[in-house]
Amino acid sequence: MRRVVVELKQLSADIISTTVSLFKVMIPMIILIKIVEELGGVTLLGDWLAPFMDTLGLPSSVALVWATTMLTNLYAGLLVLINTDVSLTVAQVTVLSSLLLISHSLPIEGVISKKAGVPMWVILLLRVGGGVLFAWLQHVYYTSTASNQHIAPILWKNEPPVYASYGDWAIGQVESLLTIFLVISVLIVVIRLLKLLRIEHLMAFVLQPLLKLLQVSKEATNLAIIGITLGLSYGGGLIINETKKGNLTAKDALITVMLLNLLHSIVEDTVLVLLLGADLNMVLWARIVFAICVMAIISQVYTFVVSRAKQVDK
Repeated sequence: MRRVVVELKQLSADIISTTVSLFKVMIPMIILIKIVEELGGVTLLGDWLAPFMDTLGLPSSVALVWATTMLTNLYAGLLVLINTDVSLTVAQVTVLSSLLLISHSLPIEGVISKKAGVPMWVILLLRVGGGVLFAWLQHVYYTSTASNQHIAPILWKNEPPVYASYGDWAIGQVESLLTIFLVISVLIVVIRLLKLLRIEHLMAFVLQPLLKLLQVSKEATNLAIIGITLGLSYGGGLIINETKKGNLTAKDALITVMLLNLLHSIVEDTVLVLLLGADLNMVLWARIVFAICVMAIISQVYTFVVSRAKQVDK
């Protein structure tokens, strides 16, 4: 009985610690982003990005979609897209979707990543640069093969809530934060059960090829899986907590967080862009391959730099 009480106390402490760490980052950023949005910052950024769209084979009008997505979230960006009077081919929708899947929610997720040990400039370079590179590679592919050039049907109807007042907006944000708290609570309980049942060892074995390629320790496996499937906010919050507790090395945290910046919410986000008519092979399988290849290179470079630094110190 005493052991059960101790476990429950530890679970409660982990849940509170993780939630507080995450909310300290999210709440100020949510307010800041709302202020920037109200002052027209999103529209201004869209104007700056418009000339760049031609490089990706996209009309300049979708620059506002990318700007909205980078500063807010994928839902908001897609809402702007479906309200834009522009017809896109399947290839164009796929290129745009790939760009948005990697470079979205940069302020919030960037600060979360920073708290987990990755500098903000690295995250911005990785996500904006990675998103542009991934989208450009697809544009080159579609241009050279002349495939998927028919108009894409837009089926997405799952619109985000439209708030009538700032009070309604505040209530909506509180509801979202409560949902995150509940999800984090469940995740921490599941992780604890996985440890007790030693299922984490089986998961690590299944992912062994990936772990070897990225040089990620077994301790980071479950956190990576959570982030990849559910989102960076959840995975990042858990990584912050585990790093503070000393369960993850600096390298583990760095590589895992950077991987999650390129590859997260693969279920929900992929479904959203598929409803726009995007090509599944590109927005899911090609994205996974792209993220793994990029992180494999970064992991090798990181190991080489650290090794050279140690040699110099000696």
